[in-house]
Amino acid sequence: MATALAHRYLYCARTTLHVLPVALPRAPRREHRLSPVDDELYQRTRVSLLQHESPHAMYIDSYNSRGFMVNGNRVFGPCALLPRSVLQWNVGSHQDITEESFSLFWMLEPRIEILVVGTGDRTERLQSPVLRAMKEWGIAVEVQDTPNACATFNFLCHEGRVTGAALIPPGGMSLTSLGPTAE
Repeated sequence: MATALAHRYLYCARTTLHVLPVALPRAPRREHRLSPVDDELYQRTRVSLLQHESPHAMYIDSYNSRGFMVNGNRVFGPCALLPRSVLQWNVGSHQDITEESFSLFWMLEPRIEILVVGTGDRTERLQSPVLRAMKEWGIAVEVQDTPNACATFNFLCHEGRVTGAALIPPGGMSLTSLGPTAE
């Protein structure tokens, strides 16, 4: 057995001797700091930030049938999200949405580019005069069910778009249902 190991060792040593060494390009040693000479050989990587994240951007963290969690703050019932603020929105369902209820979105400066509307559990059709008025003001309207509207709003805010949202919680909770019940 010792002779077999010796033969194997000699065979491996003999085959490695016949391999010609490959000429490697001169590489800087990694155990020292890069000098200007090394920098000429290997160009350093540069990073340019194309867009800084806004610390005041609105993001919807979660939602349920009672309301929304926006930037860590609980909002009960329907809400209107503006680029830098959150307002409660006094609508009960998609049928209550009128030109007047959307008026706060076209009064803002800078002008909102797109308004994402969440109509609750299902995507509902808004009244034609409301959509026509928003088009006249130059605001695009995207109507979706509330879960998809929340995701769309977060995506548009992340892109840096000037976006607003008008959201009705899934389950249709309105501000009037938060008050005391009449018997």
